[in-house]
Amino acid sequence: MNSPWIKRYHPAPQAPTRLVFFPHAGGSATSFFAAAKALSPEVDVLAIQYPGRQDRLAERPVEDMRTLVGLITDELMPWTDRPLTLFGHSMGSSVAYEVALRLEEKGVRPLGLFASGRSAPSVPLSRRLHLVDDDALVRHLRELSGTDSQLLADESLLRMVLPALRGDYRALETHTPEPGRTLACPVVALCGDADPVVDPDDVALWERHTSASFRMRVLAGGHFFLDAHLPVVAQEVREHIAATTAR
Repeated sequence: MNSPWIKRYHPAPQAPTRLVFFPHAGGSATSFFAAAKALSPEVDVLAIQYPGRQDRLAERPVEDMRTLVGLITDELMPWTDRPLTLFGHSMGSSVAYEVALRLEEKGVRPLGLFASGRSAPSVPLSRRLHLVDDDALVRHLRELSGTDSQLLADESLLRMVLPALRGDYRALETHTPEPGRTLACPVVALCGDADPVVDPDDVALWERHTSASFRMRVLAGGHFFLDAHLPVVAQEVREHIAATTAR
């Protein structure tokens, strides 16, 4: 099942369940390389690679959320022979939520959705970053402190990633989630207590988007708090999968 959309850095063919990671805006599948290693071999980890970056640099970013979600869902269907847990960070949480809804429409109920570093879908987006100039986008990257400083200092590399980042923001910011739709699977929301762009009160509103259980955990750190809390987050994932499969 080779696909440019799916990276499998630490395959765990004997694992009873799978986890699918969805990167942040401008991000790539490799941002979850360490997380995949931490969860293997108990969990078979897949990481989504959006077009327009790394090995897909020559492809145009998908700038429409519905199109992006449809393409990803189709790519994931062959992997649904085992239960799936979805984990998104920042923009990836929004994509994972929409994919979870689409999977449930197809009769595939995920074990759960981990929504990390993202306000609930019902919270309106106040920024329109896909419309700002390149300098403003770079300032935003520095504000988040989630992009490697060497990349920010290298003009040629920076210009290579900006089209993907802008395309991701256009997909995110021009999409209006359909009101009233809730997941049948549990939701676990994670956020940093010092995130400059995400308010924990807005993260707590994820509870409205599931008819199943909801849990929220606030960890120390900014927007990319996951980097400093990988062991804790990996354990959260393991415990959630174990408890859900036991039920």
